[in-house]
Order: sequence, then structure tokens, then C-alpha cells
Amino acid sequence: MTLLQQTRDAYYWTNKLLDAIPFEHWDTLPDVLETSVSWQAGHLIVSLYYHSVMVITGHQMDILKALPMQKYDQLYTAASPALATGATAPEVLREHLQLIQQKSLAVIALISPEQLTEPLAPGTGTHPIAHMKGEALDWNIKHTMWHCGQLGILKRLINGRMDFGLAPNKKP
Repeated sequence: MTLLQQTRDAYYWTNKLLDAIPFEHWDTLPDVLETSVSWQAGHLIVSLYYHSVMVITGHQMDILKALPMQKYDQLYTAASPALATGATAPEVLREHLQLIQQKSLAVIALISPEQLTEPLAPGTGTHPIAHMKGEALDWNIKHTMWHCGQLGILKRLINGRMDFGLAPNKKP
């Protein structure tokens, strides 16, 4: 399924960028960007749960027991990144993001093509973009990559440009 592979790819790039930034820099708030790696990771935990799990299957008690989702929602959705500084250890955010990524991929792997045109799970509120499950999963990919762009900028500001293994341009 294309949505599953694209989601895997989006998570791969998220993880590659996060792993390139040392934990001791996760709470750095560059003046020009007004966000931090910690805030980005926390926001992705909340958004992945919402866009690719909750609106697809409803609330998942295993996730709600394992992660402080209400706390994360308060800190990493509408709150200023400055308010979230130091609120959660970067190692914990990294672990929780991996957990929600695994859950997300497991949910997506079980969806049939016919289910993609079904309405969102009942009782999950109004989604800002999607009306059907396939639309929510598509938005999850786009939203994740949007935040990968922000992580790439943070990486560059905090500890240098991301090395993607490309040879530097040589002048003829």
C-alpha cells in the first residue's frame, strides 16, 4: 500500500534528522525559528496519534496508558515551545515517538483499500483536513514531512547542516 510506504519514509526522515541532533541541544530555541527539537518531537507524538491512529481506529488504550497524551497535547500542540522547554527529557520523547510510530504503522498495515474511503472513527471530533480515513493518513504524511523541514532547519542552526552522504559540489 502506497500510504504505508510513504508513512514509513516520512518516519525514516524524521528519525534520521532527530538522531543527528544531540539530546543536549533538543531544548535549544533559536531566535529566528521559535521552536525546538523537543517541541517538534512532542508535537509529532500528538499529531501521529491523532492523524494516523485515533481518527482511524478510535482511542487506543495501550497508547493512552503508556504515554502522557493529555500532558503532551497541552505542551506540544498550541502552547509556545518556550513553555515546553525542559518539560520532558529528550530521551523520553524519542522513545515515545518511536512507540507511536510503530503503532501508527501497525494500524495503517491493517487497513484495506476499501476502508480508506470510510468516514473517520466516530467520537474523534472534527478533523481539520480529512473526512475519510485515507485523507487523514495522507495528511499525516504531509504534516510529518512539514515538521521534517523544520527539524532540518533546526539541525542546521544548532549543530550544522545535515549530512546526507552527498559529495560536495565541485567546480569544474
